[in-house]
Amino acid sequence: MEYRFDVFGNRVAIRRVGDGWQAFDLGNEGKRRPAGFVVPAFIEAAGLCQYLADLFHESAKRSNDQVTPLD
Repeated sequence: MEYRFDVFGNRVAIRRVGDGWQAFDLGNEGKRRPAGFVVPAFIEAAGLCQYLADLFHESAKRSNDQVTPLD
């Protein structure tokens, strides 16, 4: 299963792989590359949004201060 998020204006995908997670940065052209952060295995899918908000809170801007799931 893959989960996609808008993290303060940056799009990321998080995929469950075995017992852990893989994180990817999603480019505007549809390409993906490994993200420069780790999601600990103990984080549940329901907690991904909050984890990303906590991890990247310093990237929040007045114009974009939300982490939101993408369809």
